Amino acid sequence: MLAAYARDTNPEDPFSALSVGEIEPPAVPEDWTRVALVAASVNHHDLWSLAGVGLRAEQTPMILGTDAVGRTAAGDEVVVYPVIADGSLEDETLDPKRTLLSELHPGTLAEYVSVPARNLVPVPRGWTAAEAACLPTAYLTAWRMLTSRGRLGAEGAVLVQGAGGGVATAAIVLARALGARVYATGRTPERRERAAELGAVPVEAGGRLPERVDVVVDSVGAPVMEHSIKSLKPGGRLVNCGVTGGPVAEVDLRHVFFKQLEIVGSTMGTLAELRELLLFCAESGLKPVIDSVHPLAEAERALRRLASGDAFGKVVVTAE
Repeated sequence: MLAAYARDTNPEDPFSALSVGEIEPPAVPEDWTRVALVAASVNHHDLWSLAGVGLRAEQTPMILGTDAVGRTAAGDEVVVYPVIADGSLEDETLDPKRTLLSELHPGTLAEYVSVPARNLVPVPRGWTAAEAACLPTAYLTAWRMLTSRGRLGAEGAVLVQGAGGGVATAAIVLARALGARVYATGRTPERRERAAELGAVPVEAGGRLPERVDVVVDSVGAPVMEHSIKSLKPGGRLVNCGVTGGPVAEVDLRHVFFKQLEIVGSTMGTLAELRELLLFCAESGLKPVIDSVHPLAEAERALRRLASGDAFGKVVVTAE
């Protein structure tokens, strides 16, 4: 079957480890279900896997991809929940043995994808497969950051750092749909303009906000840490889900204890939260922001688009 996979890992030149071509279909584990790929979206997780972050060379070849919409044998289109964990836990993201598709089990950038049957959720009514394929990683991560981790209240204020990335774009549209006032930083005027089109008040990187916010949504890390903390009102929450700008940051703890701030980590979301997100999207009419769509055979082009840093919104791959 056709797939995009890491045939090896290479921290210096990740794309040299990528292959897009025919691969032997993996065996389907007992009690799992195989679905035919309709659409998938790519994430920085795929780039990190090629670089050997979270994926060891001895685990290759490994099919990449965490997000997908597939078609069942009955012809139903379903969203694939990519977390493989103990489903008996209230929060499976806290399972110390949890993994994502493409870490221990083959991922979604292939003509066929296998997952536990419980990991399949119906596509929201009125959504295309390309739109729904954006949800399981970026939009679910942003949803959890705003709701269960960020505890965003009605008519609250949010700062989204780094407009343009998948999680940041998702956070803008979700926070607006939740009724929040949204501010968004962007490294270029073009990105700030696009953020404004989505309903955010654009702010230059490191710029002063018109007000202090309840929640900061951050996937950048070190370069924005000081700005994030100074932008929070007393009792506010800085919620971080990634470190695309660097993992080691200095924190002035005087701001943290005096203003009683919270610095909260957040990773993905639960299956229950994905169902909540799908219901919210269906009821609110929210649709994800898509940067570009590429055929599976051109998955390298999609991944390079993501790696360029020029994408605004999600980069999608389709099998049809």
